[in-house]
Amino acid sequence: MDVFKVHEQVIADYRAFTSGFVEVRDRRIKELIDQQFAEGVQWPDPWLSLNPSFASGGAVPELVEQGLLHAECARIFRRKNDRHDLGRDPIVLHQHQREAVETARTGKSYVLTTGTGSGKSLAYIVPVVDAVLRERDENGGQRRPGVKAIVVYPMNALANSQLGELEKFLQFGYTEGEQPVTYARYTGQESPDERRRILAEPPDILLTNYVMLELVLTRPDERKHLVRAARGLRFLALDELHTYRGRQGADVAMLIRRLREQCAGDDLQIIGTSATMSSEGNIAERQAVVARVATRLFGSDVTPQRVIGETLVRATPGREPDPGALRAAVDRAANGAVPIDHATLIMDPLAAWAETTFGLDTEPVTERLIRRAPTTVPSASAELAELTGAFCKPAPGSPIRSMDDPYSRFGSISSCPKATPSTSRSNRKPRATLPALTRSACLSVPAIRCCPWASAASVGRSTWWSPRSPATASRPSCPVVTRMPAAVTVSPAISTSAATCRGPTTRSPPAGCRTHGW
Repeated sequence: MDVFKVHEQVIADYRAFTSGFVEVRDRRIKELIDQQFAEGVQWPDPWLSLNPSFASGGAVPELVEQGLLHAECARIFRRKNDRHDLGRDPIVLHQHQREAVETARTGKSYVLTTGTGSGKSLAYIVPVVDAVLRERDENGGQRRPGVKAIVVYPMNALANSQLGELEKFLQFGYTEGEQPVTYARYTGQESPDERRRILAEPPDILLTNYVMLELVLTRPDERKHLVRAARGLRFLALDELHTYRGRQGADVAMLIRRLREQCAGDDLQIIGTSATMSSEGNIAERQAVVARVATRLFGSDVTPQRVIGETLVRATPGREPDPGALRAAVDRAANGAVPIDHATLIMDPLAAWAETTFGLDTEPVTERLIRRAPTTVPSASAELAELTGAFCKPAPGSPIRSMDDPYSRFGSISSCPKATPSTSRSNRKPRATLPALTRSACLSVPAIRCCPWASAASVGRSTWWSPRSPATASRPSCPVVTRMPAAVTVSPAISTSAATCRGPTTRSPPAGCRTHGW
């Protein structure tokens, strides 16, 4: 799949959709709308980030050997395909998942704040399953009736997804009636028969949402069966903790306190997970903020030490790529020589650059790896061009898609006067058409000069002019104003009369031209 072509097709389809409702007859309004479409006001560049690699916390069998998990967990937490599959490979936990298991054994409430795709649900499912198994052993190998854990989701879709994951772990590989841990969803989607079955035989783990949990605490049937079965409740897990704020957060905080009171859960352990609880300050400062919010919400103490974050590692070598090696990797990629096996890929300088640019940063004080803020492809390609001194040389008339700004910081351009104006944008600046320059000019000119017949250009903080309407686009009558140094050698493709240089304070366009300032 070519993601760039997919992106272009999505934009083309959306443009056709949004422009097909009405035909604008007023010339000035139509010019404005056409200009907005050409500048891509409706579809800014997407922000991209890589999901980084996490430090390993060890495979589940290793944690069993160390006494952190019950022996049955080694059979439960394996990769399985169907009900008859005993599992091929054991689940390997991330370091933050292991820390959650260790913290859960203290009986204290905790919060996991890790990014999307980090396996946050295992940070409470594994400890809950482990506790249920240990309780069964203490009861002579027999299941003790009652609800041991309630997991609350803000949306039913999340509960439905988790239901499927629990089925893989707790039913696949076991015969009917052999399952060591029971579970059920109770969100209001169930049929009357399912509701009656759950009320008659409450499961070990109950998946619900906060609205249904409120009803469980108030409706007679649920109070008689589920609340009574949850006496001495051990765990309450709140997924997507960041959604509980404002009035809703106050409602959930009161709900937690009522649940603790009705279930006589004085030792209730509350677990929260979220990807975006706090983004200001360093890691220690964010942990302190999260701990303070969680303590207020839970009604029980959460210390910063029990706010578990992610531990990131590099998938590629950590050394800074050599510009020469990086340039060679760029040239190989441009010629289609892309690594196809994992061992070669992680050693490729371009892969190391991509991991750093889109994925990883270093916290200044602790030097700990953290996620890098998202960036756009045009911005990243500009940095790559500046670092390597490389730029794409497209065929005449074809727009540059990858590494499309040879001028380092000023966004995306097309390559020749006959190129079709593109809708790609960088930092809300439009794309231009530009004659091909020599390599020396490409690497030295700090501002983009546009052909006098171009309708738009991507510039730094210069002011430039272009013809007011397509009707005059063929007349090279509008000089281009840039901050081009006098010493720069310009390719003969741009005439000196067309690329007239003026100071950055120039503001008055000649007749028939309009001013564009950034």
